Amino acid sequence: MSGSTNTQGTPDPATIRKVVKPTPAELMEDTGTGLDYGTRPDRMPGFLTPNDRFFIRSHAPTPRLDPRTWTLRIEGTGAREPVAYTYDDLWNRFPLVSVVRTIECAGNRRVLFGEEVGRRFVGTPWGRGAIGTAEWTGVRLRDLLEPAGITPGAREVMPEGLDEIRARRPLPLAKARAEDTLVALAMNGEVLPPDHGFPARLVVSGWLGAAGIKWLGRIEVSEETLYVPWNTEDYVLIGGDVPASGPALGPAITGLTVTSLVELPWPARLRPRPQTIRGRAFAGENRVVGVQYRIDDGPWQEALITTPATPGVWVRWQFGWTPAPGVHTVRVRATDDRGSTQPESSPWNELGYLHQSVLAHPVHVAPTADGGGRDGTAHRRTRRGAGSTPDGAAVPGSSPAVVDR
Repeated sequence: MSGSTNTQGTPDPATIRKVVKPTPAELMEDTGTGLDYGTRPDRMPGFLTPNDRFFIRSHAPTPRLDPRTWTLRIEGTGAREPVAYTYDDLWNRFPLVSVVRTIECAGNRRVLFGEEVGRRFVGTPWGRGAIGTAEWTGVRLRDLLEPAGITPGAREVMPEGLDEIRARRPLPLAKARAEDTLVALAMNGEVLPPDHGFPARLVVSGWLGAAGIKWLGRIEVSEETLYVPWNTEDYVLIGGDVPASGPALGPAITGLTVTSLVELPWPARLRPRPQTIRGRAFAGENRVVGVQYRIDDGPWQEALITTPATPGVWVRWQFGWTPAPGVHTVRVRATDDRGSTQPESSPWNELGYLHQSVLAHPVHVAPTADGGGRDGTAHRRTRRGAGSTPDGAAVPGSSPAVVDR
């Protein structure tokens, strides 16, 4: 990790990078935490999110682990025979499977939620970029649990990471044994990058990203209900009409709500010529079955879904539009196979989780076909910095991003 040095010639802790991979502004949105970087929505080139721009959400700096000495232990009151696996064991002893799944942070769009309700939430100031889809390759968690002899009374399975704070969060035994709950070793055909959980991470289909513990080192199988900060204080719905549950401040978040994403900067600038507007929609454990769009105060119309609809995976959608010069608002709403459609407002909770409201996406269309401004000057290609728009963290006075289309 690089950083500046102080007068004694040692690295200044304040400037040491907490993540490993490059996070250039042309691909990633800096939230300002040093740990968390979103994917720019206008830099999603295909169905899968490339590793170099997949969003990073961490609670502590990325650990550097040696696979030669790394082990994964499975133990607890719900396991008759504790077992430990080496890195080679995972690659060579068990069947490898690959699944395409979307991962989204429960706090995605927190900045937009704050704008909706007129307050600033505590927590990572995400714009729209804390979501990504990858092909994950690894071993089914149930295949690793079986040799440990799961007891009839086992109720919960809790993966624990090897980062500084030992991030951990339990899930029910049934979800742990699901066909598509993986201990992943590879991402998009490459060995897991350090920031995404090397040597091994959990992938929990359709659930919040916090369930997918990275840098696995231990998995506890318990006959008791497990309570940790990540299901009692964080990643729980606090306040509003949602009651507290046991020692938790609110019910723990599990599956995610239906949302949609427009692949344009915020705000966007377009030319007054035929455009294809594209985006993604995701419904957690459910399938997206419909996407509609609305221009300004016009009627809702059907967008074309261009990819298969699968539980736990986003779909791509698109529609054609020839915008007139001026300022416009594009709204998009998705519907899942349970009949849930994005609402106009999201249920209140104190930590700003699960924002799913229909967004009013601002679009500025130049009055001339050459993309010039009202004064005849060409628009500059610039980017929003952190905190100045929903898509980043804070660079005061920066200009809105431009799409030269």
